[in-house]
Amino acid sequence: MSIAYKQFNGNTLAFIGDGEISLYVRKHLVALGFSKSKDLQQKSVIYVSAKGQADFMQHVLSLEILSENEETMYKRGRNANVGASAKNASITTYRMASGFESLIGYLSYDDTKRMNEILDLMWEYHNNAQK
Repeated sequence: MSIAYKQFNGNTLAFIGDGEISLYVRKHLVALGFSKSKDLQQKSVIYVSAKGQADFMQHVLSLEILSENEETMYKRGRNANVGASAKNASITTYRMASGFESLIGYLSYDDTKRMNEILDLMWEYHNNAQK
């Protein structure tokens, strides 16, 4: 089955990316020994919230580690026309988070090794911020 993922709009890529990020975080939390739903939910918020994702994306952009294509995929999601925004986030924060999700969604099809590198960096970034 051939999927024309390079033609997906930002919202579609963000939808896929959201799932990839959630699964990554859940697997890592379970591997750390968390098993209660309440604990898993509380621990995952920083990684999956619009604010947490936007903060991380600002960090990534400041490092200038994205390829030109990766930055294009981020912008595709950031600039996508969305009908709603997060309840607890500004539109700018929400758009940056959508851009991050779009980037991850794209990489989930194009380069899973690179996707995992960026998700590992996200995990490290938030763990260091919590110390």
